[in-house]
Amino acid sequence: MADAALVFGGDLAIGASGDIAVAGGSALTEQRVLRRLLTNPGDYIWQLSYGAGLGQFVGVAGAVGAVAAVSRAQMQAESRVSQSPLPQIAVDQGHPSGIAMTITYQDAITGQSTAVTLPG
Repeated sequence: MADAALVFGGDLAIGASGDIAVAGGSALTEQRVLRRLLTNPGDYIWQLSYGAGLGQFVGVAGAVGAVAAVSRAQMQAESRVSQSPLPQIAVDQGHPSGIAMTITYQDAITGQSTAVTLPG
């Protein structure tokens, strides 16, 4: 099933035929992962536990463990992310601009392995 192509914090895109662009397959899964990681808990009123709220960790010293834990929990809650193999989360506190994180996961729909990197 396709959904509107919308990168978190961006604008809707225009498709080839002049209508709203759609995302499907692995692009849709990546879109959903980013939205889940960047949405603040409590902001999605239909599911208050949705979202990792990674923005709350900007400028917080020693937040590596919390960032990894909340990201892991949200990746396990995302239906389009396969739980076998489990998503791999690598958090780097030594990044020049703060914390950087790479999440490698397998798309539950397409089976494609994908890595998403969020710089600090």
